[in-house]
Amino acid sequence: MSLFKETKKYFEDEKYPLRQRGQNFLITEKAIEKIVNTANLDHNDTVLEIGSGTGNLTKFLLKAKKIIAIEIDNFLYNVLKEKFIDQENVIIKNEDIRDLQLKNLNLEKYKVIANIPFNITGFLIRKLLTQDNKPELIVLVIQKQVAQRIIADPPNNSLLSISVKFFGQPEIISYLNKNHFWPRPKVDSAILKIKPEKKYSINKDIFFKTVKAGFLHPRKYLLNNLSISGIIEKEKGMKVFKKIGLDNRIRAQELSVQDWVNLAKEIFKK
Repeated sequence: MSLFKETKKYFEDEKYPLRQRGQNFLITEKAIEKIVNTANLDHNDTVLEIGSGTGNLTKFLLKAKKIIAIEIDNFLYNVLKEKFIDQENVIIKNEDIRDLQLKNLNLEKYKVIANIPFNITGFLIRKLLTQDNKPELIVLVIQKQVAQRIIADPPNNSLLSISVKFFGQPEIISYLNKNHFWPRPKVDSAILKIKPEKKYSINKDIFFKTVKAGFLHPRKYLLNNLSISGIIEKEKGMKVFKKIGLDNRIRAQELSVQDWVNLAKEIFKK
């Protein structure tokens, strides 16, 4: 039976799939194999899968030592329980990832592999990258345009791309067109790989206070945004910019992560 037919058989009730929960299921083995190969999965791995749906991706993860499958939907949770009843290495949890404390899962070394609802992309990436026990690798299927924003370089940086690159190295592995999903979404997707790593020696609160102020009005000059936000007086800011080699007319999206680190350190230097 094809993955498409296997998926569709669960949905005789017309209220499913639930579009408001972003239920767009992967239905081609080609796409799923790309995702699993990106994660370089082996028998010693622990995998956290978020939004497991009908288990189409889950069953390709079975060679891992342990799989924790998170599914918010009660109906799909029961589908998963029945489907993997004989798989001792699959732990299924009926939870909302937005409320779940990952530390309660007692994860040590683990990978996140998931086809996630588009509407929680920013939240989920931020949650995974800012917790104390970060995954060793994150492989997500997300909206193509969002993935492109995340990997963007100056002069097209954004608050999202700076945030992700502060905590790790993002990379688009492949694009997936709409035909790999059911129901078919309105936009194409991308397989995004993020390797979390500590690259910058700066207090993250100071860093993000500076970055958020800088992106307050993206069309305005950075110096004006910092002044409006009360981060630094304009005259003092001009001296700081000169010291670290920034033009007074530069905009937030033109800075690299290292530029932001240098700026934040200088602004908050004791």
